[in-house]
Amino acid sequence: MNFLLPWIPFLALGLVVEVLVRTEIVPSYLLPATSDVLVSLVRDHKELLGGLESTTIAAVLGLLLSLTLGLFAAVVLSLSERLRHAFLPYAVFFQTVPIIALAPVLVIWFGFGRPTVMASAFIVSVFPMIANSIAGLLAPDPMLLDLFRLHKASRFQTLWKLRLPTAMPSIFTGLKIAAGLAVIGAVVGEFVAGGGLGEVVDAARTQQRLDKVFAAVLLSSFLGLALVGLIDLVSKLFLRSWMRVPK
Repeated sequence: MNFLLPWIPFLALGLVVEVLVRTEIVPSYLLPATSDVLVSLVRDHKELLGGLESTTIAAVLGLLLSLTLGLFAAVVLSLSERLRHAFLPYAVFFQTVPIIALAPVLVIWFGFGRPTVMASAFIVSVFPMIANSIAGLLAPDPMLLDLFRLHKASRFQTLWKLRLPTAMPSIFTGLKIAAGLAVIGAVVGEFVAGGGLGEVVDAARTQQRLDKVFAAVLLSSFLGLALVGLIDLVSKLFLRSWMRVPK
């Protein structure tokens, strides 16, 4: 039942848009009717599904890169307060600079195609991984840390047996945030580097095919929701042993 609840406002919004456009309260050149978007999903399904496949691959690869390098950077930065003060501002820099401003530079560095799109997805998604992972790695109970020191545990033992297990909920939270941002970064990268749903949106815009634009945007939104939902499911299964998961 909980799975169906989010669809109620979505379907209601689609119905409202359909009525507004069909009664000409809102002109169709500003907002396509819901039925026109559905027709575009069927009529242009080959192009849309091809774009969705390309965007999915680039977003997932960029997200995996964020997970790997972001978690590694978080582990290194968590070991030293001086390192955090020295390098964490650069992670913030990647988060604050608009990716659309960096996309042309990425094309110069990596060329047109998937490498640039992956880099774009990575840049916008790596900061949540670093920030949430550091917060989790620094969150163990001080009494447990004292216990590990009492037993003369090494830094690696403390990291592996205490800090990482404690940080897993925060790491998965960062990964869910990064998943949505990776899709956004991939689509923005595709506007400049070509391919995927970003190219479909850009081409449809020049053709004044607003229905096709909204169809592609809808698919990219569903992609982000699917990635977040998959990570949420994995996190519940993975953390079941030490995290109480609500039913």
